[in-house]
Amino acid sequence: MKVLVLHAHPVETSYNAALHRLILERLSARSHEIDNCNLYAEDFDPRLSREERLNYHEVDHNLGPIASYVERVRAAEALVLSFPVWNFGYPAILKGFFDRVFVPGVSFRMVDGKVETCLHNIRKVATVTTYGGARWRAFLMGDPPRKLVTRLLRATVKPGAPFSYMAHYDMNRSTPDSRDAFMLKVGQSMDRF
Repeated sequence: MKVLVLHAHPVETSYNAALHRLILERLSARSHEIDNCNLYAEDFDPRLSREERLNYHEVDHNLGPIASYVERVRAAEALVLSFPVWNFGYPAILKGFFDRVFVPGVSFRMVDGKVETCLHNIRKVATVTTYGGARWRAFLMGDPPRKLVTRLLRATVKPGAPFSYMAHYDMNRSTPDSRDAFMLKVGQSMDRF
């Protein structure tokens, strides 16, 4: 299976980077074809330009600046997101990826005033993330990243595609044991992916 791994963390020595490496190792061991999209390493520009916004609904024009990323998303059969939750949301670079790449003609199209999703090539999605605070804090805030993945993204990809959302909460008070246990969980999940 061709898997697009979207990673969004600026520090290559971070726990998130270790999770990212684990994801790549385990998927490779299972002979998946991996497209490793490390947004910081690729210096992805998350800013939607004035011109991009003006041409947002013009499918012939809106793909120009992000064509290589569109090709990667369209070629993927599965998607793995690897990111930290900051301020109860995606890191800006990942949010910008969705803003700039999941545009009309890529993730959806308008037909008679109604939205039709387009990314049915993506048949499986997994998320690996970390939260600084406890699960109950995320719950009180409505846990926007979880909802964006399990509701919005789920509605965009192939209907019925399996989803997993793995989160290590309370990183601010994590221990080596809690981090090791989460690594084990992620490794096992990628082995079954």
